[in-house]
Amino acid sequence: MKTTIEDRDLTKQAPRSPRDRFGGFAIIGRTVDKCRASISGRLGEYHYDCPLDNQLFGFKGINGEQFKTVVSTSQTYEDVATWLQSNGARKTPEEIRAWSEKVEAAKLKDVFVKHSHAEVQEVTESCRKMGLDFNSATLFEWLEADDRASFESHTHMAAHR
Repeated sequence: MKTTIEDRDLTKQAPRSPRDRFGGFAIIGRTVDKCRASISGRLGEYHYDCPLDNQLFGFKGINGEQFKTVVSTSQTYEDVATWLQSNGARKTPEEIRAWSEKVEAAKLKDVFVKHSHAEVQEVTESCRKMGLDFNSATLFEWLEADDRASFESHTHMAAHR
């Protein structure tokens, strides 16, 4: 059974979790949701073609415009995953699984190691407010907590999502 792409209004609800996998790819569901919302003008404070999305694009050797073209005409998340598997750099199912596991396990502190001190401080503070430890939390845990918090208080770290 295929999963119809939801045209989410990201001013009112969060995109899918970065953990949701289609075709074995982590991040893909969230990236599709943000892409669709960018096309429809309902992206809110989220960003499409951001560093998170570019982890997926870089792994497959594609870009945001190519992805947007396929998302704009696709009906299901699986359709996008099938296109992604057939385009860009060839990846085996094992390589896709290993990459997805690696990005899902990535620690927030390691993701932000190249950011400015001010950005690290801002993220560290957002972790504290959400009950997360910057040094042990994963990027995906932080994104999910930030999504929950953003629609409770409308204050989130959108530039990093």
